[in-house]
Amino acid sequence: MSRITTITNETANPEQKALLDAIQAQLGMVPNFLKVFANSPAALRAFLGLHGIANEGSLDPQTRERIALALAQQNSCEYCLSAHTAIGKKAGLTGDEISANRAGSSQDAKAAIAVKLARSIAEHTGEVTTAELIEAREAGYSDAEIVEIITHVGMNVLTNMIGKASRLEIDFPKVALKIAA
Repeated sequence: MSRITTITNETANPEQKALLDAIQAQLGMVPNFLKVFANSPAALRAFLGLHGIANEGSLDPQTRERIALALAQQNSCEYCLSAHTAIGKKAGLTGDEISANRAGSSQDAKAAIAVKLARSIAEHTGEVTTAELIEAREAGYSDAEIVEIITHVGMNVLTNMIGKASRLEIDFPKVALKIAA
């Protein structure tokens, strides 16, 4: 049971209900983390706006999911790991690729650099080295794409914190975290 109220159609005020209905119409479901965000319609609108705009960037959907998987594992968010495993599979990621992403890499050489950079950004709260930025540029990432990687790190850290703080009920096929040896 979530430690923060999950807003449902039955408990929603008119503003919350309108937001949940819009999500339902777009996704065919309302994931539990968005039901927690719905406690604050302003926070939900902010997240949905950032998410929608960030997904208009030039990073491909697979790389965005690779980053989400790497950070969910790194930040120990089982909810997000489960959600992004399902979403990643729909985006075309294989089981082996998902395993590589969770370990902080990728089977795709260019994407591996993005995942590595994303993990470093999260781990060091943005204090990445010049060498890491040069490596990303040499892999073919423009400064615009590097900014998009940073943006996706921020969004994923936010959702990881929502998932962990609220201890959401997982409404995707459950995927267990890998515990470091």
